Amino acid sequence: MTLLTRRTLSSPLGDVLITASEYGVVSVEFVDDQPIAVSEGSGASAVIVQRATKQLAEYFAGKRREFDIPLAPEGTEFQLSVWKALARIPYATTVSYKQQAIWVGNPKATRAVGSANGRNPIAIVVPCHRVIGSDGRPTGYASGIDRKLWLLEHERAVADR
Repeated sequence: MTLLTRRTLSSPLGDVLITASEYGVVSVEFVDDQPIAVSEGSGASAVIVQRATKQLAEYFAGKRREFDIPLAPEGTEFQLSVWKALARIPYATTVSYKQQAIWVGNPKATRAVGSANGRNPIAIVVPCHRVIGSDGRPTGYASGIDRKLWLLEHERAVADR
């Protein structure tokens, strides 16, 4: 059994729950008034959660554009390939679901890519907020379209500095 460590971070968009195993970050999610089971473990998972918390705080403060933390999401082979493609999207840049589908080797899998993005367990760090519709409009975000718009604007503002 893998020991998980959880910690919350207050952000401009609400509380974020960061969960890690000894292998890497398992999830980063907005928790919106949910009861939070925080566990300050020890060992590798605690060190990873601490690094992730620090780096996310730096991101929200406009001081970090890239994350340097191990990731350990769980998903299907297809989902993992989609999430890996997300990590290629540069800071303050957007791509369409179609572009992402091409990256994973299946240009006709736009809906499947969108579905996998919606199941991305590691928000912000694995930047599914940077994927938009082919018409250039922000569409869909598991944590809410208002948060997606905030994240995109935040990155543009920081990049313009």
